[in-house]
Amino acid sequence: MIKSKFKFVFFTFLLFVIIKPVQSAEMVDPIKVNWSFKGLTGTFDRAALQRGFQVYKEVCASCHSMQYLSYRNLGEPGGPEFSQEEVKAIAASFEISDGPDSQGEMFTRPGRPSDKFKSPYPNIQAATAANGGAYPPDMSVLVKARKGGANYIYSVLVGYEDPPQGVNLDDGVYYNKYMIGNKIKMPNNLIDGLVEYSDGTESTVDQMAKDVTTFLAWAAEPELEERHKIGVKVIIYLLLLTILVYLSMKKIWSRIDTEV
Repeated sequence: MIKSKFKFVFFTFLLFVIIKPVQSAEMVDPIKVNWSFKGLTGTFDRAALQRGFQVYKEVCASCHSMQYLSYRNLGEPGGPEFSQEEVKAIAASFEISDGPDSQGEMFTRPGRPSDKFKSPYPNIQAATAANGGAYPPDMSVLVKARKGGANYIYSVLVGYEDPPQGVNLDDGVYYNKYMIGNKIKMPNNLIDGLVEYSDGTESTVDQMAKDVTTFLAWAAEPELEERHKIGVKVIIYLLLLTILVYLSMKKIWSRIDTEV
């Protein structure tokens, strides 16, 4: 009996020792970033959101859609908070397919604030075919859809490296130490100075990765700040209620002690 238990413990330990290095080789824990929007009172950095949208528009939008966002959302409270004039100008910079008109024909027009973000591809099949069989995921809720959230997205964006010796990659596949399996079909699109920020911020790879991740975090949870505000109010209410209940109970028990 003792011998069988010893064998079980030994093989369990051996299995752990063998599997652990394999798992660590496939995926490294994402970098932990001190995001402004984390925590009970976290808020989005408006400047970072605007810069992040610029990175998305100039770098990511050529492959990735954001089907759940409308241009008007860019001017709403809690988000990038572009002015109404800026929102109209952003929307108008895109050609939107519309129709049919009175003749039954489709036509294109400048975008409006009420329009959804324009998709770079007409359908999933076209997106897949244009990217070597890999479908670029929609970015609307990508932060919520990936384990590790914002930290994971940021880590992948800065995690490109030359493959270690002995690791062979197929054409169109790149090495990224934060991806499961360390292989990714999306090329490293961020290089220093790629984007010229309108606010004069230096566009390093790290800065652009943080900014676009912040923008994607807002896109996935546009109500985050409002939820945080409600949460703080609820906590304050519960604290006051607890104090009142405690004082009431103390007063009631003091009368009982006096009568006794």
